[in-house]
Amino acid sequence: MTKTVFKVEGMMCGNCEAHVNEAVKAAVKTKSVSSSRTDGETVVLSSSPFDPEIVKAAIEKAGYKVKSYEVSEEEKKGFFSKSK
Repeated sequence: MTKTVFKVEGMMCGNCEAHVNEAVKAAVKTKSVSSSRTDGETVVLSSSPFDPEIVKAAIEKAGYKVKSYEVSEEEKKGFFSKSK
């Protein structure tokens, strides 16, 4: 699972969060997308890696500013996963 966190400026309300989420979903295939105006970020979870520049362009086309992004691989944790 790939987790990409975008630092986004310009989200002022819940509608802005929804607008960013819709832009991301239209740009790439995702497992989930969550935006927070309070944290100033959008978190994208996907089954496979994607080009973050495509999502950055989609967010900026929607009228918001992407300051940065960070990509990491998340270990899939299920109900029956073993803990160390």
